[in-house]
Amino acid sequence: MNSSHILKFSWRYFRAKKSTNAINIISWVSMLAMFFGTASLLVVLSAFNGFETLVQSLYGSFYPDIKVSASQGKTIQIRAEQLQAMRSISGIATISLVAEEKALLQNADMQTIVTIKGVDTAYAQVNNVPAFLYRGTFELGTPEQPGLVMGVGIEQALGLLSDRTIFPVSVYFPKKGVPDLSDPNGSLAVGNAQPTGSFAIQSEFDNKYVLTNLDFLRTYAGYGSNEYTALELKLYPHADLASITTLLKEQLGSAYTVEDRFQQNRTLYTTMQLEKLAVYAILTLILAVAAFNMVGALSMLVMEKRRDIQVLKAMGATDQMIQKIFLSQGLLLSLLGAGCGVLISLLLYYLQVTYKIVPLQGTTFLIDYYPIQLRWMDFMWVAAIVVVIAVLASWIPARSAAASIIDLRNQ
Repeated sequence: MNSSHILKFSWRYFRAKKSTNAINIISWVSMLAMFFGTASLLVVLSAFNGFETLVQSLYGSFYPDIKVSASQGKTIQIRAEQLQAMRSISGIATISLVAEEKALLQNADMQTIVTIKGVDTAYAQVNNVPAFLYRGTFELGTPEQPGLVMGVGIEQALGLLSDRTIFPVSVYFPKKGVPDLSDPNGSLAVGNAQPTGSFAIQSEFDNKYVLTNLDFLRTYAGYGSNEYTALELKLYPHADLASITTLLKEQLGSAYTVEDRFQQNRTLYTTMQLEKLAVYAILTLILAVAAFNMVGALSMLVMEKRRDIQVLKAMGATDQMIQKIFLSQGLLLSLLGAGCGVLISLLLYYLQVTYKIVPLQGTTFLIDYYPIQLRWMDFMWVAAIVVVIAVLASWIPARSAAASIIDLRNQ
């Protein structure tokens, strides 16, 4: 008996009307359970993929490919020859010099504490913030006439509109060194800067960051020559991130920390992966529970087909062949249910991408519908887990069928 005969018997048992209607009902319940489990697993994983891609794109608009900062302390000293050596590394497209400080912004009677980031002219090539301008222009001005590009949340806190504000806002920087508690005002350096634009990326950035001219910040924050808080690097599209990161660590030494985009947001990315794994595990458990119905259906089918089993054995079928027939029956039930689940998940994906049938409540993100993304690796994992569950669920009934001994004369 070859594989085609085994599949033919399995298909015939699947289609044939059973003497006990409960076997039909349990079989269909098993298929429906695999159908809903597979569809749910693929849809939920696709939603996680969509959110993961969206969040990565938003964070990638603000965080660089590679960031170089101090291993200890807040600031780093970067000499011209170090910059030249870094620029000579193959794969590095642009390097931006950055200085970051806490500051107080005041507009008339309204004020808010922000993280102000002084950047050079190369910053717009390293990050994609200009593409997310909400109003105004990405103009950081000069040291004498600095401009401010702020998050929309900071705009609201200051009660202004960046593209139509006439008067500058006051920027209070803490002076370096030990503050003079007897003279709080003497511990602050005050400068004026003109709001020129605002950006809307994600609330974490929109309510926290303000961008300005690097030399303006260094002057008022008291930074020394060649002193910065970080270097932000942009790589060419097909550059080897791992090798460049390793080379920078060797070149700069232990006084500097070199982080790629994942390491800069390690907590975020790790949390997203753990959430996805947790959902995958929960839905896989649901599929496993659904397999118990299959065990019952196959066990009852084995009892019903006892005479057929003995006839096959009398015709020369081995125990292994009998076992394969009922294993194939379990696989058939699972794969038909899972196949329908795959088709419905593809349909839901098409409807969501085309017609945006499931809206996204709130205004945290820049889109108003649930993002969704299919990845073929998810299909491979789901197919693998369905096959494994089907084999495990079919194993005991199949072994029982192969080991059954019945006297045909008494049937």
